[in-house]
Amino acid sequence: MKVTTYIFLLFALPGFLFSQGKSSKGDNYFYGYEYQKAIAEYQKEQQKGSLTNSQLLNLADAYFKVGNYKNASEIYQEINKNDSIMTVLQFNQLLQSLSKTSNKERVQTFLRSKSPVLANELMDNAEFNFQILEMGDRNANGANLINLPINSPQTDFSPAFYKNKLLFSSSRPLKSKGLYEPSGESYLDIYEVAISENGKTGVVALFDQVPDSKFHKSTPFYSEENERLFYILSNSEEGELTYDENGKNSLAMAMLYNSGQFRFLLKNLSTSFYYPFFDEGTDRLYFAANFDDSYGGTDLYYVSTYNGQVMSAPVNLGPRINSPGNEIAPFIFEGSLYFSSDVFYGLGGMDIYKSRIQSRDVYGVPVNLGEGINSKEDDFGFIIKQENDTYVGYLASNRPGGKGGDDIYAFRMERMPGLKTFALRGSVVDASTNLGIAKAQIRLLDNQGNLLKELYSADNGDFTVEIPWQDEIVVQAGKGVFSAYARSYTGKELEDIQKSPYTIRLLQLEDLVEETEGKKVIKLKKFYFPKGNSNLTSEITMELNKVVEAVQNFPDVKLRIETHTDSRGSNASNQKLSQQRSDAIRDYLVSKGVPSEAILESVGYGEENIKNNCTNGVYCLDFLHKQNERTLIEVVIN
Repeated sequence: MKVTTYIFLLFALPGFLFSQGKSSKGDNYFYGYEYQKAIAEYQKEQQKGSLTNSQLLNLADAYFKVGNYKNASEIYQEINKNDSIMTVLQFNQLLQSLSKTSNKERVQTFLRSKSPVLANELMDNAEFNFQILEMGDRNANGANLINLPINSPQTDFSPAFYKNKLLFSSSRPLKSKGLYEPSGESYLDIYEVAISENGKTGVVALFDQVPDSKFHKSTPFYSEENERLFYILSNSEEGELTYDENGKNSLAMAMLYNSGQFRFLLKNLSTSFYYPFFDEGTDRLYFAANFDDSYGGTDLYYVSTYNGQVMSAPVNLGPRINSPGNEIAPFIFEGSLYFSSDVFYGLGGMDIYKSRIQSRDVYGVPVNLGEGINSKEDDFGFIIKQENDTYVGYLASNRPGGKGGDDIYAFRMERMPGLKTFALRGSVVDASTNLGIAKAQIRLLDNQGNLLKELYSADNGDFTVEIPWQDEIVVQAGKGVFSAYARSYTGKELEDIQKSPYTIRLLQLEDLVEETEGKKVIKLKKFYFPKGNSNLTSEITMELNKVVEAVQNFPDVKLRIETHTDSRGSNASNQKLSQQRSDAIRDYLVSKGVPSEAILESVGYGEENIKNNCTNGVYCLDFLHKQNERTLIEVVIN
């Protein structure tokens, strides 16, 4: 089917049987899915100047449905300038149309103009996926898709693993099924086909393990561990469809268990539930639904279950996964969530994405699986499993060369599909208080110093970031009076730091300095040079290394080095000795990476600034003389 898959006709236009407020021929055609005729009538009415903004939106939607993206884009943009009646789903269609008729830069410029009202996650997702789509062949997955012989001239989709068989949904004609008018094909039913070890398919048969219905039965999922089958079906009673107060028939979700017992799991006359996936590790039932509070058209949700009973309200997977478009067909495999979306930053139509599950309810950036798995048409219903050393999977697509509306394709791959990414989540905290630092800058760089990603921590100091994989990544962070942070990682280190929250601890300069003799100096343990010379002992270099670290943490800091002696010896010799000691400290700091320009001066004062009464000719104990022998490293801030 062109542009939109069969399943969207089940709910795409609420009230499709009894649409309200039809006031023109254009409206009648539009709500009857006759988009070309609707366009012709709306154009006549537009020439008379009688189209309302709602009808203009219908016209834009009709252009979008028939693939006239240029006209759709122009009308959407005009309405978007002056009116707020556009839904988030239509906003996604605006961006889809713009993507198909303009270059990426224009789309990104338009996005940035709307960024104050768009979710940060949406902006991140778009930037990431625009970037990987630029990679072209480098993001291609090398998948060789095979159109299965089980496909019919009708719509075949939603493959599901079932023991040694494959279940799928189809609108192929059945005597027991009526005609579903919006599609012009039969109501959907569930079919099965045996799959041999070498991937060959057997004879297609109607799946007879679910109760009969002359209406929709579709999108099955089988949980092998629990021997439960989940699927969707039309809301009906006593052989007749049931409707809500707006004349809408929706889809419920049911489960078969204990060798054939039936139970409704999710049922609401105004909401359609479909594409179930049961995660045996968490007992969560994932699905798509068109709740009114969605981020777009259809969103992905889950409910918690216990022993086959729903135990929670639906939980939206959030803006990292759900977009202004439609998300469907969740499938979890080896720590990643696969799903399909028609969000504007894809290749076209529905694309399949992969999001790493970083922790409970925390998802990584959805990554487009690239050409091969995806096409410029609709690609959805992705499932995958491991067989020996390879991965085997299936998906549905209406790409060119198929037999019907949507066809089922098989693939076999040597490695997991999807671009490898580096994902880091953590927080930036004050090292002295462990409190989060808001709006700290985080930067990721490659080994050449090129900026890969820049972002800012949230009010509580938290951050998440994901970028295409690099073999070496430098993590930098900083903010204002806080220290600069830089760490470089390669290989296994990069893998390891992704496994748990990553904490960036920043110091404040005040934590490193103290007030001494009217100056702000770096906190150091007092040290002494060997008597009469300027050699640096290990005790001295241990303290000077703290200075090196301070400059690394605060690269804008400038230093003044001053050294003092006691009064023993001549004034001239003491002045010369202290200067040699200051210069030795300077040379050591420079040798350890402190920029020479960061050291404003190194001065030896000799016995010029005695702190007590132990001046020339005065007898003092040794510990009193040592009070005068000292080194100060003053901090000067620009």
